[in-house]
Amino acid sequence: MLARTLILKTAALGPVEKLVRKSFLFRPLVRRFIAGDTVQDGLVVADELIKQGFRISLDYLGENTTTVEESRAAVDAYMTMLGEIAESNCTRPVERRAIYASQGSEKPVETCNVSIKLTQCGLDQGDGFAEKNFRELLDLAKSLDNFVRIDMEGSDYTERTIKILENVFPSFPNTGTVLQSYLHRTPNDIQKMIDLQMRTRIVKGAYLEPEKVAIQDKKLVDRAYVEAAQRLMLEGNFPAIATHDAKIVDELNAFVAEKRIDKSRFEYQMLFGIRRDLQQRLNNEGYNVRVYLPLGDSWYPYFTRRLAERPANAFFILKSLFHR
Repeated sequence: MLARTLILKTAALGPVEKLVRKSFLFRPLVRRFIAGDTVQDGLVVADELIKQGFRISLDYLGENTTTVEESRAAVDAYMTMLGEIAESNCTRPVERRAIYASQGSEKPVETCNVSIKLTQCGLDQGDGFAEKNFRELLDLAKSLDNFVRIDMEGSDYTERTIKILENVFPSFPNTGTVLQSYLHRTPNDIQKMIDLQMRTRIVKGAYLEPEKVAIQDKKLVDRAYVEAAQRLMLEGNFPAIATHDAKIVDELNAFVAEKRIDKSRFEYQMLFGIRRDLQQRLNNEGYNVRVYLPLGDSWYPYFTRRLAERPANAFFILKSLFHR
């Protein structure tokens, strides 16, 4: 956890952010892991990955809008994104089978969906305002037979995010969320998601949280992650297992085999540009793999949290610069 804290605190320094953003030395590194500045940039990358058998989740980076106007602009950008996805080649099905339960029936999983943060929808301007914007976005996505996942943010937002999701889910089952295994509250939140049958992505967690809120020891975080993933694999509705840790993947795959869980009932999710070897291996072995594809010019907070989430990612990034 010391390395994670150091990365987050160092990245928050103004001169460090300026260096990373402006130096030409970092540009290839950023472009390696950010799909581009526009939706069309992202769709070009997405199309190539879909041809290889992967599914995609697009994320137009940004968070914590500070005005009503900024929030509406973010929602409008995502509505435009949903429209562009619908008109692109990225809606064609991936050959590998993947299904999820929806109100008692089984439906195929969308090839290319979107991820968004509620702070982009105006959560800092009020829960009611954010929920109204979110409902508008979900209504469009539902008409296009698509899915919108709400990314989880820092622990100050966790309860509010889950409450809004509980409010909208009866009308819009085309949404889901993310839970972070390092939070002490997560086992109870997992049970809520299982009871609702809401699609849930499980991650370890990348925000700098105090000991009273989150587990601090890496081994304990890893164990909590595996236990959470196993619960979702057994009882959840098409869970997303988001990890780049090959040891954890192997442990979970052994669990899947032992419990005879059909591979169509869940998917692995990994970040664009990280552990491509593991992504391809799982794809070759018949697992569903969705690549989380970030785009836009507000990439810096995302980029630093990814490094902090697992400092070994820094090694993967540097290694990836030399090996395709």
